[in-house]
Amino acid sequence: MLRALLTLLLACCLLTTSTADPRPAAAARAGPPAPAPRPDFDWPLSGPPPVLRPFVPPPHPYGPGHRGVDLGGAVGQPVLAAGDGIVLLAGPVVDRNVITIGHPGGLRTTYEPVTPRVEATQRVRRGQVIGVLDAGHPGCPAHGEGAACLHWGVRREREYLDPLRLLRPHRVRLLPWKER
Repeated sequence: MLRALLTLLLACCLLTTSTADPRPAAAARAGPPAPAPRPDFDWPLSGPPPVLRPFVPPPHPYGPGHRGVDLGGAVGQPVLAAGDGIVLLAGPVVDRNVITIGHPGGLRTTYEPVTPRVEATQRVRRGQVIGVLDAGHPGCPAHGEGAACLHWGVRREREYLDPLRLLRPHRVRLLPWKER
């Protein structure tokens, strides 16, 4: 009899503790956590510049694709930090200069080919000049004297993202319709 009573008491204790919400009452009423604020990004070239080659995600990590966008510009044009962050790399990688910036939320933006005007570990702000555009981006579809492409890429850990999806939305301005 005592054994049955102890078993029943233990079962009741387990049931009441397993169904109780372990969060404090205020947290339980608060609902799901708010999403982290998305960092604001702007174009890395003044403009907005023309997108000469779009982002094409690879079908698998080592598959073919275009892991960024190519933006039309001019040799010597200032390249701007797309968002606030810390310079992780500023210098040569294989045959061209590259700048990589780490941003809040685990994002990394890359800019190439760019002659750096910043150094690794330097803090930068959105819109700050980080370098100047060089010639020589392979596969650049820009034509004409002094034309160049900025390859702008974005990654979160090992996942490549479309940089255009990170741009801050700009106000839409409606213009009056003119009959022709």
